[in-house]
Amino acid sequence: MAEGEKIIPINIEDEMRGAYIDYSMSVIISRALPDVRDGLKPVHRRVLYGMSDLGVSYNKSYKKSARIVGEVLGKYHPHGDSSVYDTMVRMAQDWSLRYPLVDGQGNFGSIDGDSPAAMRYTEARLKRLADEMLGDLDKDTVDFQPNFDDSLEEPSVMPCKFPNLLINGTTGIAVGMATNMAPHNLTEVISGIIAYLDNEEITIAELMEHVTAPDFPTGGTIYGYEGVKQAFETGRGRVVMRAKAHYETLPSGKEQIIITEIPYMVNKASMIEKTAALINDKKIEGISDLRDESDRDGMRIVYDLKRDAMPNVVLNNLYRYTQLQSSFGVNNVCLVKGRPMTLNLKELIHYFVEHRADVIVRRTRYELAEAQKRAHILEGLLIALDHLDEVIKLIRGSRDGEVARAQLIERFALSEVQARAILDMRLQRLTGLERDKIVQEYEELMRLVDHLKAVLASDEMQRQIIRDELLEIRERYGDKRRTMIEYAGGDFSMEDMIADESMVITISREGYIKRTALDEYRTQGRGGVGAKGAASKQDDFTEHLFVATTHEYLLFFTELGRVFWLKVYEVPEGGKNTKGRPIQNLIEIPREDSVRSVLNVRGLRDPDYLENTFLMFCTEQGTVKKTPLEAYSRPRTAGINAITINEGDRLLDVQLTNGSSEIVVALRSGRAVRFPEGKVRSMGRNAAGVRGITLADANDRVVGMVCISDPASQELLVVSENGYGKRSPLDEYRVTNRGGKGVRAMKITDKTGALVTIKDVQDSDDLMIINKSGITIRLRVSDLRTIGRATQGVRLLKISAGDEISSVAKVAADDKELDGVDLDSEANGLADGEQLTAASVTEVDNDLTSLTDPETLSSN
Repeated sequence: MAEGEKIIPINIEDEMRGAYIDYSMSVIISRALPDVRDGLKPVHRRVLYGMSDLGVSYNKSYKKSARIVGEVLGKYHPHGDSSVYDTMVRMAQDWSLRYPLVDGQGNFGSIDGDSPAAMRYTEARLKRLADEMLGDLDKDTVDFQPNFDDSLEEPSVMPCKFPNLLINGTTGIAVGMATNMAPHNLTEVISGIIAYLDNEEITIAELMEHVTAPDFPTGGTIYGYEGVKQAFETGRGRVVMRAKAHYETLPSGKEQIIITEIPYMVNKASMIEKTAALINDKKIEGISDLRDESDRDGMRIVYDLKRDAMPNVVLNNLYRYTQLQSSFGVNNVCLVKGRPMTLNLKELIHYFVEHRADVIVRRTRYELAEAQKRAHILEGLLIALDHLDEVIKLIRGSRDGEVARAQLIERFALSEVQARAILDMRLQRLTGLERDKIVQEYEELMRLVDHLKAVLASDEMQRQIIRDELLEIRERYGDKRRTMIEYAGGDFSMEDMIADESMVITISREGYIKRTALDEYRTQGRGGVGAKGAASKQDDFTEHLFVATTHEYLLFFTELGRVFWLKVYEVPEGGKNTKGRPIQNLIEIPREDSVRSVLNVRGLRDPDYLENTFLMFCTEQGTVKKTPLEAYSRPRTAGINAITINEGDRLLDVQLTNGSSEIVVALRSGRAVRFPEGKVRSMGRNAAGVRGITLADANDRVVGMVCISDPASQELLVVSENGYGKRSPLDEYRVTNRGGKGVRAMKITDKTGALVTIKDVQDSDDLMIINKSGITIRLRVSDLRTIGRATQGVRLLKISAGDEISSVAKVAADDKELDGVDLDSEANGLADGEQLTAASVTEVDNDLTSLTDPETLSSN
């Protein structure tokens, strides 16, 4: 160890902690976060100031980018040249900044992610808007600080006549925090600031009448307003962006989806490449070709559709699976007086106004001092002109300038500055006209001095200057919004443009779904063969059929126990004879899962409705569970777990209850159990449930569940697989505890086949019955007589050999059309060209005779 040196032991933990904190603060303050006043990070500020220092303003010629980078590196930013060049390039890209600050000439990259040309090939200068940011920098409006080697000074902040942080946004990752601020429209932001200047107590909601939403440089559409509202109110929120699309039809009849604007910060080439991969992997169907036809006139991405594809479904899938829909996570973190803070819209405006007020005060003081200096000199010149002969004589009699200056000061009580100005005055100023100019200039200066003093003494005048300058900026640089707003679920929604009409929803076993206007189905008589209701693929058949209105929510429950959400109007519309669209194109159901039950609810926002409405679940193995609807009131695209399904079981049915209903569960073997809903306690979403009914044997299973809310007016309808059915009074099913074996609900024979469903009905209801071949019949419940629960029932639908009933649904009185019964052959159950035969009459008569058969009527 050298003489005089010593070793100081330091705890390595303390040293690392201190060093990391110092590094963190350096990154936060000097690199990653913008200043709330000018919206710039240090590197942006240095680039703009360096370009201004170099003289490359908007009305000067371009200079090589390499020269600009060298200027900034050598004087203000001692880091890598790529950091400076990349910063300058981004400030020149009109798809990166809403209002670019640099005017680039040459290849500055593209929205496809192409890199800019090397700095030796490109040129740049400042935009005119950047001059507004740097204006008055020479009037002591902001503090200056030493550069990295103390040889020069650089501004610590820009005067910035416009709210750059709001209109251009920024993004940055610091240590332990990050910022991601969205760009906004300059016209809207300035209107909001003026509203704030008029009323400092203005609320954020009132500000949002002026600043409606972010305005991205690439346009597109903001989908949904809740995230925007949260961002404005709290400084944090998720803004969903969608590409702007429209449809075109070719002369051949094929349709195209045309994309003209994409979400902000999306790489177009990468997005197209990933979309093509999804199409090749069959994850997105209905697209035959994809190409980019963008040129200098604008963006144009073309998706050619297959002939049987539905454009809105394909577009929804593109939104779902590709970057045609993406989100912008707003996180308004910026430096306020050197400390990082998260700010809402009003706070951002407040700090900008505060900064502008400070700039105006400092500028006014500077201009006042300069005006007073000039007035002081003019006062001396006027004194000299008033005593012109004496002044000339004194100067001529002086040995040199110093003597003359001293004598002038002594004789006329002038200051040193005034005396020097008199000695420097040209003889031309001695003319009468020049003297009048000096007097006029002095009078104007005194008026200016009075005005500047008034500005310094009046906060209102300072605010008026801020207002006037902002209006000038808005007039010169303001433009229209590029990003449209779709208020989904907000003040204006798609529902406002859709009539609330009753629709028949059909879902096949293979997962095809459609909605059809209810009036397409005619009322028919009992025993008819029905009308063709749904075209289907071989081995496919309609499994779910029910009535809902277009504004209702559909809750899809799958056999594996998950739930998905969809609005009825989002289901593709089709006629009776169409098969519909794959449900996987609408909701994200895994291929190994399938829909088992669908509920329609009016809304998911009313707390009273959600808390007092329950879902009753039933599985094929006889398990039941009750959960409040509130647990399913927050829709998610990927669905959520609705019930835990045990191995070997699957979900059969889900129904809405009011908490005090009675539950009837029926088995394939023809038995049913009735118990109060109160016997099943309320459970959470992930619970598996409790035993509802005991199966007769290993081959038995539950075929249906009914929730009875009004026992006095409701009856039970049971239907067997061979087309037999009946309705029985509810009183014939005695109330027991859950978990029992139940009582006979229908006499099961080879003629009737096993039980397939159980429904609660009234006289005013209609039935819609579908068999596996797709034949549909609609008949009135009032045509069925009420008979005992132990009978085998009457024939409801003629079943061909090898066919079975697959689904039965009721149409409530409020939903059905009260048309007269059609008397054509179809309504009488006759196929085209078929005649009523004695065999047909005998068969119907046998069905009616069975109602009086003592053996049939015998009870359990």
